Amino acid sequence: MTQERGGRGDRTERPGPAGFAAFAAAAWPRLVRTAHLLTGDFHEAEDLVQTTLAKVYSRWQRIPHDEVDRYVRTALVNNNRSRVRKKRVTQLLLPFLPEQAAGGRPGPDEAVEQRAVLTEALSGLSVRQRTVLVLRFYEDLNEEEIAAVLNCSVGTVKTHTRRALAALRGHPSFARTLAPESSR
Repeated sequence: MTQERGGRGDRTERPGPAGFAAFAAAAWPRLVRTAHLLTGDFHEAEDLVQTTLAKVYSRWQRIPHDEVDRYVRTALVNNNRSRVRKKRVTQLLLPFLPEQAAGGRPGPDEAVEQRAVLTEALSGLSVRQRTVLVLRFYEDLNEEEIAAVLNCSVGTVKTHTRRALAALRGHPSFARTLAPESSR
């Protein structure tokens, strides 16, 4: 029996394309939902996930099996930051569909309205604040894990969380949505 020498013998190797395809198929919905919260646009979210998975595929054999989710999440966040930095044309993120603004149709149900309000409010935050909130409250990561993904200190994560939540609490959309019914 021969044992591989060179430092990589302790890691479980996955089959290349088959293992990656299985991972990508299973992770796609979760990654798109996370990317949608990061970008505010479903189509950009799909593009971001596709770009991220293409980059991950090229390094698939070198990623330790137990760190795949962390690696992909970090890559997704970093690709979103690059996307924002490189963006040449500013797109206006609308919290509603244009035909609904005209008033021709009845408004969406409450869940869709709340999602639109959240997307509008998140679009007003900085990229870093938005990323921290998505990782903390949607991906359910703790502060240490977020700090590792963003390559910053835990104190920085706490500061971004505090400032982002304060901005969301003061956002007019939340005041409009969460305001108590006025008494008659």
